[in-house]
Amino acid sequence: MKKLLLLLIANCLLTLSLPKGLYAQAPQSWTSADMYLALRKLNVLGSVLYIAAHPDDENTRLIAYFSKDKMYRTGYLSLTRGDGGQNLIGNEQGIELGLIRTQELLSARRVDGGEQFFSRAFDFGYSKSPDETFTKWDKEKILSDVVWVIRQFQPDVIITRFPTTGEGGHGHHTASAILANEAFTAAADPNRFPEQLKYVKPWQAKRILWNTFNFGSTNTTNADQFHFDVGGYNPLLGKSYGEIAAISRSNHKSQGFGSTASRGEAIEYFRTTGGVAPTNDLMDDVELTWNRVAGAGNISKMVDSLSASFDLLHPEKTVKGLVRLYQALKSLSDGYWRSKKMAETQQLIEQCSGLFLDATSTQQFAVQGDSVRINFSLNNRLGVNATLKKVSVDAFDSTFDQILSRNKNINFGKSFYVSYKKSFTMPYWLSGKMEQGYFNVTNQAKIGQADVDPAYVANITLNIEGQELSFDKSIKYKFTDPVQGELYQPMVVVPIFSVFTTTPIVYNTKNRLNSFNISIRPNTNFSITNGPVYAGPFCDTIYLRDSITNNLVKDKVLSFDFSNYKRIKPACMDKIFPAAGIVQKNGLVLDWEQIRISYNHIPDIIYFKRPEIKFVYNDAEIYGKKIGYIIGAGDKVPEALEQMGYEVTLLTEKELAKINLQQFDAIITGVRTYNTKGWMNNYYDKLMKYVNDGGNLIVQYNTNNNIGPVRARIGPYNFDIVNKRVTDETAEVTFLKPDHPVMNFPNKITQEDFKGWIQERSIYHATNFDKTNFETIFSMHDPGEAADEGSLVIAKYGRGYFTYTGIVFFRELPAGVPGAYRLLANIIALNKKKGF
Repeated sequence: MKKLLLLLIANCLLTLSLPKGLYAQAPQSWTSADMYLALRKLNVLGSVLYIAAHPDDENTRLIAYFSKDKMYRTGYLSLTRGDGGQNLIGNEQGIELGLIRTQELLSARRVDGGEQFFSRAFDFGYSKSPDETFTKWDKEKILSDVVWVIRQFQPDVIITRFPTTGEGGHGHHTASAILANEAFTAAADPNRFPEQLKYVKPWQAKRILWNTFNFGSTNTTNADQFHFDVGGYNPLLGKSYGEIAAISRSNHKSQGFGSTASRGEAIEYFRTTGGVAPTNDLMDDVELTWNRVAGAGNISKMVDSLSASFDLLHPEKTVKGLVRLYQALKSLSDGYWRSKKMAETQQLIEQCSGLFLDATSTQQFAVQGDSVRINFSLNNRLGVNATLKKVSVDAFDSTFDQILSRNKNINFGKSFYVSYKKSFTMPYWLSGKMEQGYFNVTNQAKIGQADVDPAYVANITLNIEGQELSFDKSIKYKFTDPVQGELYQPMVVVPIFSVFTTTPIVYNTKNRLNSFNISIRPNTNFSITNGPVYAGPFCDTIYLRDSITNNLVKDKVLSFDFSNYKRIKPACMDKIFPAAGIVQKNGLVLDWEQIRISYNHIPDIIYFKRPEIKFVYNDAEIYGKKIGYIIGAGDKVPEALEQMGYEVTLLTEKELAKINLQQFDAIITGVRTYNTKGWMNNYYDKLMKYVNDGGNLIVQYNTNNNIGPVRARIGPYNFDIVNKRVTDETAEVTFLKPDHPVMNFPNKITQEDFKGWIQERSIYHATNFDKTNFETIFSMHDPGEAADEGSLVIAKYGRGYFTYTGIVFFRELPAGVPGAYRLLANIIALNKKKGF
């Protein structure tokens, strides 16, 4: 009864410690239940690697089961960072969306207990075949990454989410399975990627299996397949693995993957695709005990004794035994499991001791050329025999011989200089120029690494019960929010100042010359010396110049116009130039643009890039002036519309309820508005009246036209939305109605307008519509597929127009594709069709 009571107490404590929606990442503190599970895991020497293509492809329930029930070392290799997906929470696309999804995936792993890995592959968008995928990924390069992760991780079993035969749909999905199965063999072959063998050795997993699935109408499972139940309940955690999986999966917020918890039996099915098929257990013929390590026969008994005597209310009583275990492990011959279990044991010593080891700063930015102060806080909360011996950070190195008394804080700080040679804090995969289908990472040790290297790491050496142990702690920025309380964020090394451009595109027409601004922002309190600021060179000849005339202690906004526009050759248009301020200081060229991405559920993301501006010359005419734009999931279309010369009013529910819509020449809904804004149903009648009275409603893509159980009314006539995509950005576009106003006013649309598109043509087409009400304008299709007319459908309703389009304006406009601007201008002008 006493043990049961203590377990219940631990369960309550653990429930309180589960991750919340706001990112904080305070110093890690385990409950006694965590410690007890970790103790038992010391006697399990098995590992599983799950492989798929994207963040959110993984089976979180299976990962949670392996990690927290079977206690295997469990990893997930996502070949991409999800850069090419859609974004439900903001307007980030491409590499910025990949940065968000990377952090969401790391948050998911902190819940389900898995470890995270990535290859160098870039998610370039939806692909319909593995052949297309490999034309961009460089198959051999990405295969080498999978082999590298396998050789490092040394899984006993590999599991793929998708098959090699295409049932997974997406070409990336199938490609991930092909690569995993080839790597299963290649990782064991010393003749494949021999350059890796300086760091790792060949590794042969026992088997590779496909985790079959039942998704919608595709059921690849059957009773004859190897299967087992993963829906169990863990009383130490107070949750089933389905409940843990739901919390894990709900971290994929940018994809709208909030999940319902499941309870009860949950059968997972598997088909063996390599190695010997399992009969009784997934780990058939795999030695999971210390018998797989030479000379380790006594280790199992030591762990069993520690587990049996573990006191949930006094975990510190286990520390002496854990130190003896650590020393016994250290005496073994060097090897994979010795290394892993020593690291696990050291972490257990720290947690069972109740040690609080914190290294933080009140500055988020460590500025090159300035100083930064690091504050150290240590507390021996449970009173184990511990002495502080050494603290080192970067060039700072100090020795101590201070006993850590029970529950007494030791606080001290150190300021040190941040050299100009100190690298910016930067995602390593973005430090080099990337290719179309992969990131250029040349440092072999970085391949597979999930996250950014921390700006600074404090190494704290303690003597605990006679054993010296060193603990690495990433230095965090700590602050107190008046609403949320104490929060931690990453600390970032930044240049002395950062550059901010107002737009990546400068859009010019024969009637409109746009200027642009550059902001120079000091990242430190001391001033920046006077000096010139340049933008350019443009086309290798033209510089635009401004200057800092006083010491810069706050933001300086520099404006550059095109009064000398005629001097820029036409050949320079539609090209990208270095267009940020270049300031000479002490012979250094400082020209980095700082990008910041902030959401409550992930750490702040800050990265740097060379600022560039693309100059677009377009002869597009516009008709009409005022646009109402209803924000959906988030996109950058409004900024493009303003560059074209429109006056854009952003409409929320509040504005939509109050204002007279007839003031707008067109109302445009942002991407996935009807998926993300349930209140749109409340304004259906008002929007339809606007159209009927002569307005122009343009609806960009939605994933379907149902919001929960309520059918979302979108247009004046019924139509459905289907997951039909044209992913070949060069796909031929057939003009079905070349004489239609949308093809002619105010711009004549030709095949030239469909050149230079990026990633794809169109997604989520209209279907099941009555052609007596809707007109179709284009027909397009990917190679080998039937033509489809649902990318742009237009209905006349009363005196106005309704348009639904899956054409990816949200990608093409920010990329400066001229034809996309011209076509959208024509859709906007539909209700002003003069001359027709």
